[in-house]
Amino acid sequence: MKFNFRLLTLILAFLFGLFFSLPTLLNNESLGKKITMGLDLQGGLHMILNVKNDIAIASKLKSVGTTAKYILDDKNIMIDTIKTENGVVLLTLMDENDVKKATELIKKDITGITLSNQGLAFSLSLTPAEIEITKQNAVDQAVDTIRNRLDEMGLAEPTVAKQGLDQILVEVPGIKTQEQEKRVRDIISKSAHLQMMAVDESKDARVATMSEVEAKSYGDVILPDIKTPTKKYLLKDIPILDGSMLTDAKVGYDQDNKPIINFSLNGQGAKIFGDFTGNAQNIGKRMAIVLDDKVYSDPAIRERIGGGHGQISGNFTVEEAQDISIALRSGSLLAPVEIAEKRSIGASLGADSIKASSLALLFGFGAVVLFMMFYYGLAGVIANVALVVNIFLILAVMSLFGATLTLPGMAGIVLTVGIAVDSNIIINERIRELLHNGVSVKKALHDGYEKAMRAILDSNVTQILASTILYAYGTGAIKGFALTLSVGILASMLTAIVGTYGIYIALLSKIEKSKRYDLWFGLAKVK
Repeated sequence: MKFNFRLLTLILAFLFGLFFSLPTLLNNESLGKKITMGLDLQGGLHMILNVKNDIAIASKLKSVGTTAKYILDDKNIMIDTIKTENGVVLLTLMDENDVKKATELIKKDITGITLSNQGLAFSLSLTPAEIEITKQNAVDQAVDTIRNRLDEMGLAEPTVAKQGLDQILVEVPGIKTQEQEKRVRDIISKSAHLQMMAVDESKDARVATMSEVEAKSYGDVILPDIKTPTKKYLLKDIPILDGSMLTDAKVGYDQDNKPIINFSLNGQGAKIFGDFTGNAQNIGKRMAIVLDDKVYSDPAIRERIGGGHGQISGNFTVEEAQDISIALRSGSLLAPVEIAEKRSIGASLGADSIKASSLALLFGFGAVVLFMMFYYGLAGVIANVALVVNIFLILAVMSLFGATLTLPGMAGIVLTVGIAVDSNIIINERIRELLHNGVSVKKALHDGYEKAMRAILDSNVTQILASTILYAYGTGAIKGFALTLSVGILASMLTAIVGTYGIYIALLSKIEKSKRYDLWFGLAKVK
């Protein structure tokens, strides 16, 4: 007997599908990876976020000021004052002999700015092109940062995608309690903007009576204490360094066993930190550790601090310290975000969706099975066997890759049932046509599959191309639909074309002996 590789392929496909779909069917992750239910099926949190681009531009400007101060300090060029005002960094030198050298250094090391000067006074502003780039980068970076934060929290398959010019879509499945929702909202909206800022010791004693306008005129900013909001600090507006130089942040514990956050800086940050704390003029002065415009501590500088390490303390709970560490590690947001729209989808609604879609799949599958058996006889039963294997393969592939199943994804599976059996209908009609013309069963099977192949391939390839485009450019639910449809079409090409032909070859002798074409193919009369 000739080796039937087609039948073996179908059997292996069935075993593969059954094995890898079991974790999903039994809802048991200990057996292996399983399909994750999407937001619409298991409930969760849906949000639309607005990105505050104007703050990203202000932060970029401060970063320009910090860089300018660093490169001038590094070359021992004395700065009298430096501050930001009306979208411009204003910088004044102390020595006229340094003007030419300072101009050359700033033009060489800082891009995307317009530089002008009158005597000792310099003005640095962002170019229109740099402003647009900053806005775009703020949204793109926010998408990546929020996705990283949610991934570090261990949440299952969150969706984070850009929407429009300055909005972000966030969907987090499996959020069931108010506490979980609040934690997700807090970690998403936290800017995690870390700064080391010098306290303006000469004027800090008057901070309680000082206005924001007066502080700004000195190149300072007034920020509150994290523990006591009524307590204010007068800090130099241009930070010593910021969170862009951060390389790591981890939860630790102080001598009283209270949670703190230990952070590390990169080479540039460590040098700036070491140079500032090692400067004799700064010994005895205070340096504030600021996170999201709140002062967590203001230690006095006693000696040079090398190594690029520091810590943040603030009476954290362990969970708060972990969340802040996650936010710092994943990077600060160039611009803060605000919630423009929020919807909580309850688990009961998700359960209703699963029930309704499962019923649709069951009734659709049942209707197809009955039709195929009634119209095509045992050929319909063979097509139904291939259909069952096809569904197992869809579940197996999605389980294997830990894919997310959404309500449109369920619709994709239901649609795949129709597409999969459509291939067998084309094949069966070709076989019936050949048998009706008096062709032998063996030749009818061979020619039937051969003639049907081109139509099936053309149809399936175009559908896969359409699904690929949907997956590449769609978001969320659209991707789920495209994924299940693509997997289903590929599986149907294996089961309907290869698998069913293998079954016919195995049963060929029985079909030829019986001569019951009405039973095998639902064909009443043969010439």
